[in-house]
Amino acid sequence: MKRVYAMWMKSHPHRNPMPGRPAKPRRQTGTPEMSGPIRLYGLHTVEAAFANPERKRHRLFATPNALRRLQERGVFPDVPVEETTPKGLQKMVGQDAVHQGVVLEADPLPAYGVRELKGARLVLALDQVTDPHNVGAILRSAVALGADAVVTTERHAPDEGPVLAKSASGALDLIRHVRVKNMARFLEEMGAQGFQRIALDSDGEASLEDTPFAANVVLVLGSEGKGVRQGVRAACDRLARLDMPGKIRSLNVSNAAVLALYISRAGMGLRPSP
Repeated sequence: MKRVYAMWMKSHPHRNPMPGRPAKPRRQTGTPEMSGPIRLYGLHTVEAAFANPERKRHRLFATPNALRRLQERGVFPDVPVEETTPKGLQKMVGQDAVHQGVVLEADPLPAYGVRELKGARLVLALDQVTDPHNVGAILRSAVALGADAVVTTERHAPDEGPVLAKSASGALDLIRHVRVKNMARFLEEMGAQGFQRIALDSDGEASLEDTPFAANVVLVLGSEGKGVRQGVRAACDRLARLDMPGKIRSLNVSNAAVLALYISRAGMGLRPSP
């Protein structure tokens, strides 16, 4: 009987021959979850990873020239270092990766949650923005413009990985990246803590410049095309739009984030630190 069953399964690998007994679920293909060490590359990314006490580092692969450049930046590795060649690094991270002669093997950052937002003033929330290049660019802009955290969903958002880290150019280790299961519920919790929740929407009742800001704000941006989802909009206090004076009426989400953060800081009366 076992032999017959094995032969049947070999010719019918995805069917269940025994009624009443559920078939084993098939493994899903696609991007795997980050469950072990990742490889971070690029001088800015690696420098920020060494400066972050919450980043658990394991091993550094670098060319002699890259090691000198890191030391010039004040980075003295506290992990084993293996000198290698640019071709050796390309084999590790791919031909198209701009590694700048350095690859760091490290663990993903700890899972940050709402508790890490205590004392925050300006938080940027991304509703199902999936492109790691866009999210990385937004993380970098959020650091530059003094946001306290960037919030994404656990699903339909990029995992922490080499592409996201490189696109963020070090920002991943300089700002809290909070991941939540349910964006609408997260916004309700933030509202209960006294945060004003503003979603960017082309049908907003006022432009963002004309929106009155509270002392603490969560700014919500949606994916290109779909925008902020209906349930997430319903959890916000206001809908605001970005009015463009030129012939092109909309911006890429990463560019929209820069403009929205700048306007929000001005509206909240936040001034650059000296």
